[in-house]
Amino acid sequence: MKLISICPSNTEIVAYLGLTSSLIGVDDYSDWPEEIKELPRLGPDLNINMDKVEELQPDLVLASLTVPGMERNIEELEKRNIPYVIVPNPTTLQEVADSLLFVGKATNSIEKATIAYEKFTSKIRDYKALSKKVEIPKTIYWEWWAKPVFTPGASNWLTEISQLAGGHNIFSDHEEASIQTDWHEVRRRNPDVISVVWVGVQKEKVNPKVILKRPEWDQMDAIKNQQLYILDEPLFCRPSPRLLLGLAKIASLLHPDIYPTYIEKVDPAT
Repeated sequence: MKLISICPSNTEIVAYLGLTSSLIGVDDYSDWPEEIKELPRLGPDLNINMDKVEELQPDLVLASLTVPGMERNIEELEKRNIPYVIVPNPTTLQEVADSLLFVGKATNSIEKATIAYEKFTSKIRDYKALSKKVEIPKTIYWEWWAKPVFTPGASNWLTEISQLAGGHNIFSDHEEASIQTDWHEVRRRNPDVISVVWVGVQKEKVNPKVILKRPEWDQMDAIKNQQLYILDEPLFCRPSPRLLLGLAKIASLLHPDIYPTYIEKVDPAT
């Protein structure tokens, strides 16, 4: 089956199903796994070049509605009669696991999907058990964007990841998945840990000195205790099984005495 993925999380799901060799094209932002680097690029996920998609004659396009504006891709696929499915937009880790089964069914790979699903959900159970050993959860501020300031709320997987890692998202009192706030409010809430995951920005391009210069942030516990972390954005901001790598990373930082040491190239989902 010739597959095209037009968003990074779908490309990663395909990899976890062992179907990377079936991909014949991907969006510009897909950057994992390494094997997809030489595939034809079809444009950014909000502006896919449908002429190129049509030329490749895929058996199936894995589309998404995770970001507002992706509706245009669906309209074009419909208009051109290109076969596609819309991979559901997860808000929880369980729904990420369910997306493995969804793509497995759509690609006639349900056996591989079931194995991947069981590994993923087993790891979630492991971390849930470890989180019960944490006596004092650490409060975490997750920064998605700096100007304006955006951070996840209760109905986002980062709140769940925080809990599984022995932490507490300081903005989980807001039900929304994404909240606009400001530096003053973050300072007022005084988190134990600051985790910076600017969407679409590589961690090497985030200058921590800029964050440290924010007004009165040097008075926060996280800064005083050197608990400011610039993290790999794809491991926290994409709804794919790689979120388990993000969970393993933040858990090992919050409670190294309880959680396994994070090893860069060891994927808990595999």
